[in-house]
Amino acid sequence: MAFLTPDPRHLDRTDARQVRREPALAPAARYRAWDGSQDVPDLTADELVDALADDVLEHGDVEEALRRLMQRGLPSDRPGTGDLHGLRDLLDRLRDRRREILEQGTLADPLADVRRELDEIVAQERAGVQRRLDEAEPGAEGSAGAAPDPALRQILRSIAAKRLDSLDALPSDVGARVRVLGEYDFLDPDARRRFEDLTDRLRASMLDRLSAGLADAVKGMRPEDLAAQREMVRDLNELLARRLAGDDPGDDDVDRFLARHGAFFPGAETLDDVMDQLADRMAAMQSLLRSLSPERRAELADTMDALLRDDRLRWDLAQLAANLDQLLPDGLGERARFTGDQPLGLESALEQLARLAALDALEAQLDGTAGPGDLGEIDRHDVRDLLGPDAARDLDALEDLAGQLERAGYLERDGDRLELTPRATRRIGQKVLDDLFARLRQDAFGGHRVDRAGRGGEREEVAKPFEFGDAFGLDLRATMGNALRRDENAPAVRGPGAAVRLRAEDFEVYRTERTTSAATVLLVDMSRSMLLRGCYLAAKRVAIALDTLIRTQYPRDHLSIVGFAYAARELRPEALAGLSWQGYEYGTNLQHGLLLARRILARQRAANREIVVITDGEPTAHFENGQVEFSYPPTRRTISETLREVVRCTKDGITINTFMLDRTPALTDFVGYVTELNSGRAFYAEPERLGEYVLVDFVKRRTGGAP
Repeated sequence: MAFLTPDPRHLDRTDARQVRREPALAPAARYRAWDGSQDVPDLTADELVDALADDVLEHGDVEEALRRLMQRGLPSDRPGTGDLHGLRDLLDRLRDRRREILEQGTLADPLADVRRELDEIVAQERAGVQRRLDEAEPGAEGSAGAAPDPALRQILRSIAAKRLDSLDALPSDVGARVRVLGEYDFLDPDARRRFEDLTDRLRASMLDRLSAGLADAVKGMRPEDLAAQREMVRDLNELLARRLAGDDPGDDDVDRFLARHGAFFPGAETLDDVMDQLADRMAAMQSLLRSLSPERRAELADTMDALLRDDRLRWDLAQLAANLDQLLPDGLGERARFTGDQPLGLESALEQLARLAALDALEAQLDGTAGPGDLGEIDRHDVRDLLGPDAARDLDALEDLAGQLERAGYLERDGDRLELTPRATRRIGQKVLDDLFARLRQDAFGGHRVDRAGRGGEREEVAKPFEFGDAFGLDLRATMGNALRRDENAPAVRGPGAAVRLRAEDFEVYRTERTTSAATVLLVDMSRSMLLRGCYLAAKRVAIALDTLIRTQYPRDHLSIVGFAYAARELRPEALAGLSWQGYEYGTNLQHGLLLARRILARQRAANREIVVITDGEPTAHFENGQVEFSYPPTRRTISETLREVVRCTKDGITINTFMLDRTPALTDFVGYVTELNSGRAFYAEPERLGEYVLVDFVKRRTGGAP
């Protein structure tokens, strides 16, 4: 089916100005088939209520239904409207992203790029030394003035030889090479600058895993510049050591620490906040170390030591990592098993490991979400970075589920709890009714039109002679035709303009469908067996659908709903959607249910009064001397008292129709006695077809159809 929307390209400026001047006039518009470019509103509150309906009916808890909708999401059938992805989908995307990262890269040699750049720097320094030597030789191209003094040339050759010897003696291990080059006096200024940039970048990359402040401090650092960093790490280790020993630091101790070192931990207010920040930053480095072979791990650790160039700070940082590893529930960093073939350098490896840690943290947050209100605590920046902007929009929509339904008038708050409003109850009831009648049309089960004429229903196009009591829907043409034909047959024929005399037998009125008023009590078995056999939801749907049908189509009719188990009680129709079933209440006290239904119907003046019973078992309880007597298997006394109440209903002119959800011999025999005494009817229905049987039977009787 084409999805048609107004095409704004067919509205010219004159039309737009006219619309602004005359807001009551709709702008001229042309319609075109859906092509994917139209802007269609997102999921509406009506669609959300429809999506919640089945869950609310089954469990009776709208907050739990919202949680489950948040988990599963909601697909959209409307063109141009994206699906509302639930948390399960977002979690699947997180796991797919994690798997994608692990399947792309490899950690065979994370220092390969550092090693390669060091080789290039050494080669550049060699070339610079050689260039200096060449420039000092007599007659060298580009030299100016007199040739250098032979003694000076000799000194220069000696310096160059020492530099070249130092470069030839460089160890192959990256850490040792960084340590030696850190003490080396470069002759080539560009090579020196490249080496300093490399070490600053590596220090920042590694130490940024500790704190942003420390990473900034170590750029171009000298050992004497690290006093504040050493003091922070030492003080933090003292606090963590006290916690490990069971002497948890008090608020005053933490406040003093943050007053002195809070710049390293922006936003932290507690020691746990500090630990969380450290864990987030240090986990990638620890994970990298644990993911490497022993040889590569030793080489990386040695490189870190060479870059830091401060023995005391190195020791304190190692102690800090050890303390955190003991204090954190899951330890500090996990081994990552990369299986791809794309080599990861040190910086890219740390970046990917940090991304994996962020994915794990976000997964834990989403997995631990209890309700839409918890989604506000998830950082949307992280979601956009890891999963894209669509995921962030989905989270915003999931968080606003309850708010959208509240604004639409479907939910209201009772203290801290959310409750369905009457409007939501009506919407759910209409959906249940629509679903049931949709199945009826699909299955061609029964019909709703009646071939007999009646009074007071919908008007038909066929006329009939007026009878006393008919609704006066006068067919003027047929009435005047009867009078004129009678005058034409009279002895004296009147000419034009003569008066037409009407008699009672001339009048004809339009036929109408036959309708009857009815008062119905729906008796619903709410015993434990209904829950265990999966019948209670079907019975609940019938109650809601019948209430909606009567309220919308037959507003002059009356419906009461009575639930019975150990005892019977009347249920408010508007509370049916959120009704929580009494699943563990023993007993099937039909006698009390019939008694309560008979008293309700005694107050009604409808021409037709009936009781509809939905049950899956024979009676096992009855009232006697003001007390409930329960017995299973049922006693003769219980059966007798229940049938006595059937006889009272029969004497009062109340019809009892029974819908059985089980075919046990005991139930079949009992219902047979009921129909024999009452002349009502009995049906056997599968739970999933119960609604169709009840509604079709009600509509047939309501419109005068054959029973």
